Amino acid sequence: MAEQTATTPGKPWADGPLKMVKTPMVETGKNDTWTKGASHMALLHNAVLRGYNTIYLQAPHVKPEDYPDFVGYCLAWFKFVKSHHDDEEENLFPKVVEVLGKDDKEIWGQTHDEHEALLPPLAKFNTYLTSLSSPADLNPSTIMSILKEIEEPLNTHFHSEISVIAALASSGDAPAAAPIFAAWGKNTVTKAGYADCVPFLFLNFDRTYEDGYWKEWPPMPKVIRFLMVRVSAWWHQGWWRFASCDIDGYPKQLYALGVKEDTREMAASG
Repeated sequence: MAEQTATTPGKPWADGPLKMVKTPMVETGKNDTWTKGASHMALLHNAVLRGYNTIYLQAPHVKPEDYPDFVGYCLAWFKFVKSHHDDEEENLFPKVVEVLGKDDKEIWGQTHDEHEALLPPLAKFNTYLTSLSSPADLNPSTIMSILKEIEEPLNTHFHSEISVIAALASSGDAPAAAPIFAAWGKNTVTKAGYADCVPFLFLNFDRTYEDGYWKEWPPMPKVIRFLMVRVSAWWHQGWWRFASCDIDGYPKQLYALGVKEDTREMAASG
């Protein structure tokens, strides 16, 4: 199969209102363990930020008949963010502390505070969606109001944490941390859920970001990636119409904004 090329979708797209995190590897050219770990974390964060943006931009325009799928998509976003947070606190942070031999608060004090600021509005988002007697009762204005409460703590933390991890390079390279980041990165996605969080990640991962530097990330055989994305996305196909990227990881027009065709198909027929 020939490699597909991407075109730029119309605006607005999922690269705003919250801006993406620049990966430290691309920004600095460094290749040490901490810079790599921070960069891979940034890619996960960017999928979450695109997810937030897709919900924020599309919520006022979702048609009532699409409310059930939109609610499912929103809950997949919440589940990914919450699982990401929990796995950091329970697994990643303690192991980094162990490698560095420093006090937890010295390394992660600011990050813990940012987590605490994010959790209440995030929980409010989940509580609202799961307490609906029916998806038909969804109120887009309520969703937008809660999203505005989430916006600042989410944006602050998802950028700040990358800087915190990248700054650990000043302590010197730590090869022992490499397998910690690798194992955590894999487990934090798969343990969150194959039927919701795995497709959420891949369908909000932009292969064209930073001039395509990360187009083959995460590293895996192409046939495995192909099967993983397509099989996992099969379970809740309707949810993913609201995602920012197509099944191959290329940016696409946002569904609820009224242009549903794949941008590459649009270019080919234009």
